[in-house]
Amino acid sequence: MVNITHKSNTLRKAIAQAVVKVSSADTIKAVEEKTVPKGDVFEMAKTAGLFAAKRTSDMIPDCHPLPVEYTNITYNIENLEIYINVEVHTIYKTGVEVEAMHAASVVALTMYDMLKPIDKGISIEKIKLREKKGGKTDYRKVVEENQISATVIVCSDSISGGEKQDKAGKVIMEKLEAYQVAVEDYQIIPDEKETIQNLVREKCDRKVSLVILTGGTGLSPRDVTPEAIQPMLERPIPGIEEAIRAYGQDRTPYSMLSRSVSGLIGNTLVLALPGSTKGAEESMDAVFPAIMHIFRVMAAFKHD
Repeated sequence: MVNITHKSNTLRKAIAQAVVKVSSADTIKAVEEKTVPKGDVFEMAKTAGLFAAKRTSDMIPDCHPLPVEYTNITYNIENLEIYINVEVHTIYKTGVEVEAMHAASVVALTMYDMLKPIDKGISIEKIKLREKKGGKTDYRKVVEENQISATVIVCSDSISGGEKQDKAGKVIMEKLEAYQVAVEDYQIIPDEKETIQNLVREKCDRKVSLVILTGGTGLSPRDVTPEAIQPMLERPIPGIEEAIRAYGQDRTPYSMLSRSVSGLIGNTLVLALPGSTKGAEESMDAVFPAIMHIFRVMAAFKHD
């Protein structure tokens, strides 16, 4: 089963459709008038579909168990075809497309079972996903629409001095590239307040969309990244910092000690993340891709 522990809970929706085709108008009439010998077709099939949505992970091996928080099953009839529409919602780490399609298929199979004694020509024509919302696919358009560029800055005396190899900065770049964000520059600098400020100011002046710093957010005397960045922020965004720490706290009790910083300098979003590889990776997972919505907001209300 695919590991989804790094993902955050978001609202996910899916709508699936199945089509049951009968061979006679008399069958449609029997369904509508509730005269089918096995009972009320619509109600029985709906009940089966509700069970199916909630039991999908029991039937599909790689499907994660998840809380199905809303299911709606509706029908519409067009000539000899019964269209089954199933909408499923959850707030979870993965989508509900399979749950919606599984429910639609079970509704269709239940109809088939109930109608086959009176109609030997019945068939299930189509089962398909009509719509899905939530997850990273919703944010890819933001990158495409706004041409987001990024700079990654590693703040570390030991790495800049050649004593250690950078891993955190490279993890951040891998995450950005996965979201199709172009990394235009990658630099390693010492933990010097003025050096940090000068480089960040330069990137903001060049209208870089996103500047991500990693390192220097701890509590040692040389950890000065927050002190360098905070005075520069024109509009702090504390919610980003809160999301990072809350996500991390679910995974380690030490996350609360991190001093991540975030905010806008002009039209540039600046993030200061932890310097450990795991801390940087989890911080990116905590706020990406949802954080990219800010570029859509700024595009609508852009200031110079």
